[in-house]
Amino acid sequence: MPDEEVKPNLNEASTQDAQLAAENIASGEEKAPTVDFDNDYATAQQFSVSEVDRTGKGAAAAEAATAPNQKTSQPQETKTQAQSTGNPDDFLELAKEVGNSPTESVSNVSDDLVEQALEKGERKN
Repeated sequence: MPDEEVKPNLNEASTQDAQLAAENIASGEEKAPTVDFDNDYATAQQFSVSEVDRTGKGAAAAEAATAPNQKTSQPQETKTQAQSTGNPDDFLELAKEVGNSPTESVSNVSDDLVEQALEKGERKN
């Protein structure tokens, strides 16, 4: 891509200095800057990777910088295997155990309670 000339717009100048530069370029007192996108892109690519990352030390530095300060314990894998008995009574027993769990919120819902909820939920015109 060849060099492109920057054409300033006085209405888009965000600061007083930018407006003054735009006026000077428009009047011919200053030369408009040119931009070589290909050259700028190639130069930017050189700066995209640091010198440390070009050697093997970059990965070691990154590992050291992100390493945790405290040791964490490794989780232990436990295997639980449910034995299928095919007996519905086993399922009922398990359901009773879960239903009586102190950590679970369990409530008894009676037919009367459901009926009251339905009555309150009906629209009254």
